[in-house]
Amino acid sequence: MDADRTPKPVGTVWGLLVLNTLGSTGAETVVPLPRSLIQMVTMGALVAAFSLALVLNLRLRVRASAFLFLLTLLLVPSVIASADLQSGFGALFRCARLALFVGTLWLLSRWWDGGVTFVRHHIRMYFLVLCTVAAGALVSPGAAMPDLYGGRLVGALWPLTPPQIGQYAAVIIGLAVLLVLGGRTDRRSAALVIVPSLVLLMLTHTRTATLGLLVGLTLAIGSLTLTSAAARRFFSWAVLCAAVAAVVFASALQEWFLRGQSEENFSNLTGRAKVWDALLAAPRTIGEKVFGMGLGDKSFDGLPIDNSWLAVYHEQGLIGVGLVAAVFVALGGVALLRPPSLSRACAIFLIGYCALASYTEAGLGDASPYLLHLAVAASLLAQPAAAAPLSVPDPPRRRVPRWARTSEVT
Repeated sequence: MDADRTPKPVGTVWGLLVLNTLGSTGAETVVPLPRSLIQMVTMGALVAAFSLALVLNLRLRVRASAFLFLLTLLLVPSVIASADLQSGFGALFRCARLALFVGTLWLLSRWWDGGVTFVRHHIRMYFLVLCTVAAGALVSPGAAMPDLYGGRLVGALWPLTPPQIGQYAAVIIGLAVLLVLGGRTDRRSAALVIVPSLVLLMLTHTRTATLGLLVGLTLAIGSLTLTSAAARRFFSWAVLCAAVAAVVFASALQEWFLRGQSEENFSNLTGRAKVWDALLAAPRTIGEKVFGMGLGDKSFDGLPIDNSWLAVYHEQGLIGVGLVAAVFVALGGVALLRPPSLSRACAIFLIGYCALASYTEAGLGDASPYLLHLAVAASLLAQPAAAAPLSVPDPPRRRVPRWARTSEVT
């Protein structure tokens, strides 16, 4: 299926999904926004996305996708664990949200053809989000870099945390770089995205996003080096510049990376390790180990879990962990089997980024930007639909006179 045939409203649906996954918690905004209002906007965006996708795909044509099949299976432990209301009615609400989110992706899968259409949608939508962050920093620098977050950049117009902003910036930087190397966009257009996004990434001081960007790009560009001269040149220059920067700016880079933390605080990942140990040590029944405690707010005893695997284990049990692992195995296996291409490189970048970020950030078991990143990867790895064979019209039948239709001899 040709990417040019993808309806323009599909980009609107993708933007609504992005809006839904922005969340409702974060820094204080310049104009105080009630959390109930934000939740109404984000949930309304998801309902609108599903409705519009259904209108665009009334015949319910979908593409076979192991990724979406595994996400659908993930609903099973989510609903089973949430049904006893141990986590409150909010757990069932989150299950309904996840079902609607996955259903929208199924409807959009009709246009997954291995092209970069959804990559462009992804870059545009998250760049718009970053524009609001930049606007907030210009309007109120104090609110955009509050002392509560150690002077790190936050969302002053919409409540976004530094890790969120860093994640969005890192992902679109990596995708934009790959589009340039693949010759799918010009350098000027890419620079308009990469340069400001890189500035915002540095202002967030987000280590996970920075490492995810570097590791993901290394894997992606490495997959192109055998077939792309531009990728080989970029990789060589990147390695040279990184080596020089590591020597010349070693102390500055170390100071930025540590963010003023002590070695003890850095070693336990800013207190995350204590939460993880407490979560693993908490007593659980066999059912809670297998199916989890039900979908929640990705916290344990009021503290954020900040680890996708432990968050999935806590909320969806061992079954959920197995399904999420199967998602990475399926996407990674397909990516390795594909011949080198720009689509494959972009998919490898997204898979690598999400895999690395899963260690210090949660979101793989629920509707989140990480599932959107992996959905883009799945669209890039989809095989193009086979073109329908052209129907050849029957040749016109020659009219035979009535007197010549009989074989009788008179």
